Amino acid sequence: MNPEIKIIKEDVLGEFRSKFSKVSYAYSMNGSAPENIERGVFHRGNGAAILLYNKVKGTLILTRQFRLPTYLNGNPDGMLLEVCAGTLDVESPEECIRREAEEETGFRVGAIKKVFECFMSPGSVTEMLYLYIAEYDDSMRIDAGGGLAEEHEHIQVVEMPFAQALESMQKGEVKDAKTLILFQYAALNHLL
Repeated sequence: MNPEIKIIKEDVLGEFRSKFSKVSYAYSMNGSAPENIERGVFHRGNGAAILLYNKVKGTLILTRQFRLPTYLNGNPDGMLLEVCAGTLDVESPEECIRREAEEETGFRVGAIKKVFECFMSPGSVTEMLYLYIAEYDDSMRIDAGGGLAEEHEHIQVVEMPFAQALESMQKGEVKDAKTLILFQYAALNHLL
C-alpha cells in the first residue's frame, strides 16, 4: 500500500445493496506534511461487461433498460442502450459475464476475450469493471433473455447493425461509458 496515505477513519453513512461511507485520510505527497482529507466513497462492488458481435451479419447484441440514476439526472425516459453487464457476486469476472449474457441477452457465449479493466468513476466509486468481447451467432441463443424477474429487470434485447451503433454513438444517443469504450475498441480493432 502507498506509505503516503494513512486511513484515519471510515464512517458508514448508509447501506442498501452497497455501502456508502465517509473516509478521512491523511495524504503526504513526496514527504510533505500530511494533509487531512475527507471523501465520500461508494463501495459498489466490481462488475463485468461484454460486447457480443457477429462478423458475418455485422451486428451487435445490446440491451435497453430503465436506469433510475440517469432519469434523476435528466435522461427524459430513463432508458439506456448498453452492452450486457452485471455485478460480480462471488464468482470470477468471466463466470459473471457468462451468466449475465445468458440472463440478459439469452445467448450462451463460447470463447470470450478480456480487453480491459478500468475504474469507471474513480473519484467516488470503488468499482473495477472488467470488459470483454465475444462473437455470437444465432445457434448460441438459448432463450429470449430479458433479465431476471426477481431482480426486477425489464431488459429489451436489441440486435443492431454495427454501423447504426457507431452512428448512434456519434449522435450522442449512446451515453453509457462501458458501451462507448467497447464500441471504440470494436471500431479500432476492425471487429465488424
